[in-house]
Amino acid sequence: MTRRLLVAALLLAGCSQAAPEEQRTAAGFPKAERPVAATVSGGWSTEPDRDRLKEAEAVMTAAGIRPGMTVADIGAGEGYYTIRLAARVGAKGRVLAEDIVPSYHDRLAERVYRDRLDNVSVKLGKPADPGLPPHSFDRIFMVHMYHEIEEPYEFLWRLRPALAPTGMVVVVDADRATQAHGTPPALLDCEFKAIGYALVERKPMPQAGGYLALYKAVGPRPKPADMHACRA
Repeated sequence: MTRRLLVAALLLAGCSQAAPEEQRTAAGFPKAERPVAATVSGGWSTEPDRDRLKEAEAVMTAAGIRPGMTVADIGAGEGYYTIRLAARVGAKGRVLAEDIVPSYHDRLAERVYRDRLDNVSVKLGKPADPGLPPHSFDRIFMVHMYHEIEEPYEFLWRLRPALAPTGMVVVVDADRATQAHGTPPALLDCEFKAIGYALVERKPMPQAGGYLALYKAVGPRPKPADMHACRA
């Protein structure tokens, strides 16, 4: 083989190399191919300021929250939504508030006890598994926290069975990069679609500093090995 042919053969071999294998979690789920924001606070603004903008009222109305519903507040933090959801669903409804930060969980549990919110339970969650009871929730809220989930595919996969037959996941976030504490809508749609969720509605939510998106589960839940990561 001449030197020129040898060089050409080496170049072709280099071009035909397989792409790096997709990164997976220990449980076999794809890893997020985008930055994950750090948890910086249990609340992103003061409650009086948020109430002056009628934030919770606007979000709960858009999400269709009614008396008697069972709702989960994931990443509940200081409990801004937990407290207001409890009032909206009433005595015949239930709210499960969950956070993975022990200090947030403890402070919220104290607040619930102090305010005698008998329709609220507080739970310490796990980063990749909310551990919610199956077929239980009419709405699952994730407000300004989705970009902080380290393993979104595993988390959403384990979250899905907790929805009631007509239940929906409610995401409120800002339309900016994940490292800037937001989630671009197209990326959010892609990551939810990978687990078998369909977008029901998305609308601007300036009172909450971004947008609101509603998702429902459709079809069978995919196997982790069949799922692939979205790119930001």
